[in-house]
Amino acid sequence: MMAEPKTVGELLYWSYANLAMMANVLEDGASRPGRKHFAIRSRLYAGLCRGTMNVRGFLDDEKLKLRLPKACWYCGGADRLSADHIIPQDKGGADGGENLIYACRRCNSSKGSKDLLAWMAQQGRFPPLYLLRRYLKMAIGHCREHGLMELLLAEAEQVKANLPFALDLIPRTYPLAAELCKWVGDKGA
Repeated sequence: MMAEPKTVGELLYWSYANLAMMANVLEDGASRPGRKHFAIRSRLYAGLCRGTMNVRGFLDDEKLKLRLPKACWYCGGADRLSADHIIPQDKGGADGGENLIYACRRCNSSKGSKDLLAWMAQQGRFPPLYLLRRYLKMAIGHCREHGLMELLLAEAEQVKANLPFALDLIPRTYPLAAELCKWVGDKGA
């Protein structure tokens, strides 16, 4: 296990590396991470921090959107779908494809302009990994663009209110594989 993250970048990269590890656990049909999975996390985290690796682009996610069923990314329902901004526009979320997903009107209305992670926590749910991956990519992109990756977490209090995402809710640990799903339509959703 790594030491507590000290910077905004370390926190975001640690969460992204944990996401990659748990996605591989699910792909392998394992119930918990093994040596291979911890190696994936360790290598990715170190590479991200050193700048020798990078988060994958949104093109992979856009291709994935085309392959997944046309359904709500929050509940899996297929009725009364609309576009929803993962990071609400009034919080600084972009109006581009990377920030848009399908949501049924019930979920869209319930989430409203709430932060995705805050809304999911209110429901007692951990986000599907595909959804969380998009959220983390946007958070990383925002912090890179605004020079916040090296900001010490101890000093981040002054910028938290202006971030389009909930820095305090970025997951440092992930639930067990049985409690996770890649997409809401998968098992365990």
